[in-house]
Amino acid sequence: MNRRAHLVAIILMLAAVGFAVTLTAGAASAHAARVSADPADHAIVSTGPARVSATFNEDLQTTFAAITVVGPDGNIWSAGEPQVRGTVVSIGVRPLGPTGNYTVNYRVTSADGHVVAGAWSFQLTAPGTGTPGPAARTSDAPPDDVPIWPFVLGTLAIVGAGAWWSTRNRH
Repeated sequence: MNRRAHLVAIILMLAAVGFAVTLTAGAASAHAARVSADPADHAIVSTGPARVSATFNEDLQTTFAAITVVGPDGNIWSAGEPQVRGTVVSIGVRPLGPTGNYTVNYRVTSADGHVVAGAWSFQLTAPGTGTPGPAARTSDAPPDDVPIWPFVLGTLAIVGAGAWWSTRNRH
């Protein structure tokens, strides 16, 4: 084999290893993850909580935290500013109104600076007498996770094109 053939073989081997590592890699454990919620996810309550909170597996940064409670009527039922204390983010809740599912959306920044967003819900079974806040906006919902497959496919296309170009331009 000549030098160019060795180079192509090495590039293809590195691409295969990179592809295998990407597909078999687990989720990064360096970022904060929600470990519990109050009320718990899918809890059924007859009276609304005064506060909702999420507990994470590591300390959170105190800046840029957001947490909202959106009712079955599409209105915001949380009140006040989010509070971050160590591993817990919380917010006050207005006296609830209509029965149904209430969704708690959150966005926090972990100690390493990574933004973590998610949601959980609980169900109110008895109507309350509370007055809602404003209608929820689309931005009150957490963002969807970004799929990794386009990045893997793009990487493979670039490596493949490089290998093809390298073999085609042999002297």
